[in-house]
Amino acid sequence: MSVRAGREFLAIPGPTNVPDEVLRAMHRPAVDIYAGPLLALTDGLLKDIARLFRTDGHSYIYIANGHGAWEASLTNVLSKGDRILVLESGRFAIGWGESARRMGVEVEILKGDMRRAVRPAEVEARLKADKANGGNTIKAILVAQIDTASGVVNDIEAIGQAIRAAGHEALLMVDAVASLGCVPFEMDKWGVDVAMSGSQKGMMTPPGLGFVVANDRAREVHRKAGLRTPYWDWTDREGSAHYQKYAGTPPEHLLFALRQALDMVFEEGLENVWRRHMLLAEAVRRAVGVWAEGQAIGFNIIEPNERSNSVTCVLMNGRDPETLRAYCNEKCGVVLGHGIGELTGKAFRIAHMGHVNAPMILGTLGVIETALGALEIPHARGGAQAAIDWLSAEVKP
Repeated sequence: MSVRAGREFLAIPGPTNVPDEVLRAMHRPAVDIYAGPLLALTDGLLKDIARLFRTDGHSYIYIANGHGAWEASLTNVLSKGDRILVLESGRFAIGWGESARRMGVEVEILKGDMRRAVRPAEVEARLKADKANGGNTIKAILVAQIDTASGVVNDIEAIGQAIRAAGHEALLMVDAVASLGCVPFEMDKWGVDVAMSGSQKGMMTPPGLGFVVANDRAREVHRKAGLRTPYWDWTDREGSAHYQKYAGTPPEHLLFALRQALDMVFEEGLENVWRRHMLLAEAVRRAVGVWAEGQAIGFNIIEPNERSNSVTCVLMNGRDPETLRAYCNEKCGVVLGHGIGELTGKAFRIAHMGHVNAPMILGTLGVIETALGALEIPHARGGAQAAIDWLSAEVKP
């Protein structure tokens, strides 16, 4: 079978599919960066980024990927020698913490694993112990809302409640790279002090833009932060000159793209976007649940309510996931995500975030089921049909 006909299905958890409308928005000449429409564009984007995070706090746009936004978050509120607590539930909060360690921050990891979400009760207990041993020595808490390596979703609201129950003053800092624009995020309601994300997942925009939002408490801490550097510094970014918003030349064409993508999100309605992600994610889970009855594959995340609506990580239980990925790609034109970190060579990942709809998800599931059969990987048949049945029952005329 040839994959040259038709359109390739990209089902990796970032960069995700970029809508044609967003690509077209970039296909235009550069404009004056010092006056006119570009200034209004920046103002509108900063307001709408805060709107996505559901915050009255201040927003910042960086020419950077998510790792850059990590660094922007850390350098603006921490000093060398500060102690932070990293909540493990996969790979990416640990990576964020490693960035802090390399800057001279003391990093403590609240141990978790690749198969479960953070337990808020454990967070509360650790913070109470911190207060009992001399005060609020932990300055910040780092957690990913959704970890794309493990496929887990963490309950940020419950973690915020745990911090308040402990009476602790640590800043709550959240990685929303794989969750913003995919699942609910309520920054102010949940007590999040700093949050960050990127353009290349739920935002449906090419990689290259990082977003950070900070509330007043974080901006007060920022005044005494010792790790501040010129490029990332919030104070510099809040200057009156337009170029200061980007520490230099604005990334014009990425901004044009982001404007179009955000317009599409708000036209659909943010709550509708969240529901679409939920429906498609559950369709994937219904399919994997059926296939898992053959016992050769299964969910990485053990608890059903801890499986994310952005990406599903599927364990292969001794089978080679790269053989399956190669079949899907080379024979059928579907590109699946590979396992990363501890799950390298043990899992594949199905992304269902950003610019996705039912035909794309059902097509991907049909190809995976085709591959399972062609490669004689034990599985119960009917996974794709289970996904169809789910959507038929939930999406009514």
